[in-house]
Amino acid sequence: MATKPGFLTDWPWKPLGNFKYALLTPWVIHSTYSLVMSKGEKKADLIYYLIFPFLMTRVLHNQIWISLSRYRTAKGKNRIVDKGIDFEQVDRESNWDDQIILSGILFYLANMIIPGASHLPLWRSDGFIIVILLHMGPVEFLYYWLHRALHHHFLYSRYHSHHHSSIATEPITSVIHPFAEEVAYFLLFAIPLMTMVFTGTASIAAIFGYTTYIDLMNNMGHCNFELVPKWVFSTFPPLKFLMYTPTYHSLHHTQFRTNYSLFMPMYDYLYGTVDKSSDDLYETSLKRQEESPDIVHLTHLTTTDSIYHLRLGFASLASKPYAFKWYFTIAMWPVSCWSAVFTWFYGRTFVSESNTFNNLKLQSWVVPRYTMHYLLQREQKDLNYLIEEALLEADSKGAKVVSLGLLNQHEELNGNGELYVQRHPQLRIKLVDGSSLAAAVVVNSIPKETTQVLLTGRISKVGYAIALALCQKGVQVAAMNEDEYQKLQHSDCQFGNNLVLAENYYQKIWLVGEGLTEKEQLKATKGTVFIPFTQFPPKRLLKDCYYHTTPAMVAPKSLDNIHSCENWLARRVMSAWRVAGIIHGLEGWNVHECGQTMFSMDKVWEATLRHGFRPLSLSI
Repeated sequence: MATKPGFLTDWPWKPLGNFKYALLTPWVIHSTYSLVMSKGEKKADLIYYLIFPFLMTRVLHNQIWISLSRYRTAKGKNRIVDKGIDFEQVDRESNWDDQIILSGILFYLANMIIPGASHLPLWRSDGFIIVILLHMGPVEFLYYWLHRALHHHFLYSRYHSHHHSSIATEPITSVIHPFAEEVAYFLLFAIPLMTMVFTGTASIAAIFGYTTYIDLMNNMGHCNFELVPKWVFSTFPPLKFLMYTPTYHSLHHTQFRTNYSLFMPMYDYLYGTVDKSSDDLYETSLKRQEESPDIVHLTHLTTTDSIYHLRLGFASLASKPYAFKWYFTIAMWPVSCWSAVFTWFYGRTFVSESNTFNNLKLQSWVVPRYTMHYLLQREQKDLNYLIEEALLEADSKGAKVVSLGLLNQHEELNGNGELYVQRHPQLRIKLVDGSSLAAAVVVNSIPKETTQVLLTGRISKVGYAIALALCQKGVQVAAMNEDEYQKLQHSDCQFGNNLVLAENYYQKIWLVGEGLTEKEQLKATKGTVFIPFTQFPPKRLLKDCYYHTTPAMVAPKSLDNIHSCENWLARRVMSAWRVAGIIHGLEGWNVHECGQTMFSMDKVWEATLRHGFRPLSLSI
């Protein structure tokens, strides 16, 4: 929002939310009907039918740029601005498709009202020439002076400051403007289009081609990485005045009073508003190499819909905790099925997110496999190969720590990561499964006045540590499963008399491990608190009970560039397993935490709090 919102700041359909696309429904239905029913001498108006499919290609075009830009900035190669993105910017830019809806409405209205705007041919060369000349002349010239006017304090505070709230730009930042400002831009871009229509030189290719050119240049110019190679300008030097670059426009967002041009810098050169550091920043960004992380968190995809919730997927979805939505699954199932099949054959871990914290560079890498792959016995060899390859790559890049998230550390897969340490004793990185911190988070989530808890499901390494810590504190731990109780009793841990086999299920605190069945969960009494110690949360069946999230902590504000949620966790909340890797690196602990090895829970907990991470329960 602008600092002092002016007249027509909000978009008219803002109250409609996600139903705003319904505004196009009457035209879509009518155009489809007209095409189907056109017979004999009545020729179908092809452009009228193509408007909505073209709008959808524009949405896809923008999404491709979003994913590409986020992937490249996460890797760091050719990155321009190091400032991170936050949830506020993601929310502010979540309406990037409003201008596509507006263009659709205007296309439909023009087709219906303006003579000569319907039944257009596919191609006319003279129309293309008119578009090129008018864009280079009136459009670029008028935009330059309009843009300078928008930087006057009166208009800037009421309109253009909304766009400049984003210092580290993303492709969609280009279209984030108040409604009145966007209308002004549409009037400018309509000059070539209306001239073609009124002179009878318009064509479908020219109209859609010019719109695509605007989208392409807008998206490219607002990427936070340089992608225009030097040979482009050395081959054709005048292009320097006819095409801007991401670094050129990035300076406008950091310096504000320079580089005002739309897509062609010639007017900045003509009126002396070119930033003096434009060439230097261009050269520097092109030479910038891919970053080497200090700490890597290795995770994987969960459900088939989770790919859209990645930081590289849909920005608005990634900024919210993952939740199953049946209508989304139905709408996207063809793409989801294709992605699931593709990941079955694709064997390369990719960078999804990068952060900085206390001068350490953090990255999250994603193994291109879903949870279903981890549950198949025949996939274990392939999964271990992918994880092992990622560890070796992180080691070669100089990473200090790799933390294993979700099922990448599953005991049945690799013995909590011990397999890789045994295979590669020369590894310089330290492998962390985060079990000590996960256990510490659960133990410190239990109210101090608690005298007894119920231990459910399969007892993992974390479950053993929790049970032992509670028993030593004098809390009675009742095991629901007799087999798990016997395993605990015959272990080397000293549980004393506080470990018992459950005779009933009246305990108000349930510690939930893997494999808790629905039948067992339904035995809980009203007001029971479920605290999972697993990587995945239990299914919430009881409305009169309380469910904690999986072990997690709130990240400190100094942890930069967090603008996506980690699976089902809330904003700025990180899983204990991921946090453990960060703490391991910050403290410089020169040992592995994998297999049956665990740190002191108290030591890890104190270090985590000292570095600014907060218990999730205290953040509410």
